[in-house]
Amino acid sequence: MIMQLFAFGALIALAGGHVLPTRDAERRMHPLFEGAAIHQGARRFKRGYMPEMTFASQRVEQYADYWRSLASQTLEQQLESKMRLNTQLAKNTILFLGDGMSIPTITAGRVYLGGEEKQFAFEQFPYVGLSKTYCANMQVADSACTATAYLGGVKANYGTVGVTAAVRLKDCQAQAQPENHVASIAAWAQRQGMSTGLITTTSVSHASPAGVYAHVANRDWENDADVKADDADPTVCTDIASQLINGEVGRNLNVILGGGSQNFLPEHVRDPSGVFGKRKDGRNLIEEWQRQHTNSAHYVHTRRQLLELNNQTSRVLGLFAPYHMPYHLDADAAEQPTLEEMVQAALGILERQSAGRGYFLFVEGGRIDHGHHDTLALRAIDETAEFDKSVRWARTHSSVDDTLIVVTSDHSHTMSLAGYSSRKNDIFGINDGQLAADDLPYATLSYANGPGYNSNYLKEDGGTVKRKNLRSINMKNKDFMFPTAVPLASETHGGDDVAVFASGPYAHLFTGVFEQHFIPHAMAYASCLSGARSMCSDTSITRLWSS
Repeated sequence: MIMQLFAFGALIALAGGHVLPTRDAERRMHPLFEGAAIHQGARRFKRGYMPEMTFASQRVEQYADYWRSLASQTLEQQLESKMRLNTQLAKNTILFLGDGMSIPTITAGRVYLGGEEKQFAFEQFPYVGLSKTYCANMQVADSACTATAYLGGVKANYGTVGVTAAVRLKDCQAQAQPENHVASIAAWAQRQGMSTGLITTTSVSHASPAGVYAHVANRDWENDADVKADDADPTVCTDIASQLINGEVGRNLNVILGGGSQNFLPEHVRDPSGVFGKRKDGRNLIEEWQRQHTNSAHYVHTRRQLLELNNQTSRVLGLFAPYHMPYHLDADAAEQPTLEEMVQAALGILERQSAGRGYFLFVEGGRIDHGHHDTLALRAIDETAEFDKSVRWARTHSSVDDTLIVVTSDHSHTMSLAGYSSRKNDIFGINDGQLAADDLPYATLSYANGPGYNSNYLKEDGGTVKRKNLRSINMKNKDFMFPTAVPLASETHGGDDVAVFASGPYAHLFTGVFEQHFIPHAMAYASCLSGARSMCSDTSITRLWSS
């Protein structure tokens, strides 16, 4: 290996600092895997103890006619879905947000579903685009500034929610200025008399759902104690939980489902799970919500309570965990509803309460992001599969004629799929195509940075660093942290574009490459909430734009 590196360096020197293209270089970059015997003794592509690769797929795929038939079928589907544009009024709009659902996450998720050829429900939508996710002041975004973009239509600063870029992180005085506030598409919908709601697997006061209703200079100001911890005045800078209960948009939401009960309770009061609240102002915001609304409004904290809501329910506040809801792999099915079940309950309420005026619903699969931050790839991808179930249910239980569904992500992550594994190789296992230059296998999934560094490296006597042998590690353990190149306490977001999938009225607007803040403007246009369409009507609805 040392001689190879020396030779490679000599090539660079001879080329005056440029790498000369050679056949050896080409073969190094694009190895061919035709069976273990070919590579015995060839160190660059050494398979060593790796099993011979197999074509783990249907025999029919070996025939060209199979692929031609599949292409013909896809062509027919494309022509059928795109020959006629759906320009009817989007009476209802649902925005599904897979937090941190990067394109590699989707790709790995297909293998998790059963194979590379599989598709998520949202991948079957006829229109797909790419969204550019940067903040007003950062190349790589967080979930706060992005929420302002895809819900409010304005790019904002990192860490801020529902305010313009005139508000810097932790700027309490700027937060308090109404002219700096950004209204979300939920606010636009409420002005038209539509019913509205939000669902998340995180705390309902977390960054993404906060974009629906809040205006805050720091995404971490979820309760008044958080505001005080930054030496800010909570009477001037209202915390996020308070804005949800008493703010103009928050108090008019018909559906609020997720976690985060501790942000709504005083520090001397326990939530149903026995966890004390966080609030220092002594306010019980759950009781305040109950006093605001009629007897047809219900507070629930278990799955059974949610599923047993009667048909007269006009509003629901459901808080199923002290902070974030558990990962699907850890959840108690008797206590926590699935994301799909929350969507089912919400759409029933929104349909009834809209009285024909339509609804807007925001749904977040929030823990995809958390799995990636801890380099827990199995959890992140399982959360993606659960997220997709809720999309599938919503699409199959709504009409493409009058309901626009948009599925996207706020930002990406640094997870990648690498190597030349055979078809249907375990996505959570080792690459079965080759050994690395140190004669050890490597993981198909890995991260550029994060806490999984120690999963991949060990220090031996004398201080030398060597990669661990992943064959001796149970990588399918849901708590296994996948390898990273750079050690960090938390893996970072990625700056690459994310996909946007759309189905229903005006779904064709979500094609091409566009800025993330375009998304709510396109949804508003489809729903006749936009000034670009001064008046829209169908058989039962006439909506005039009001700013």
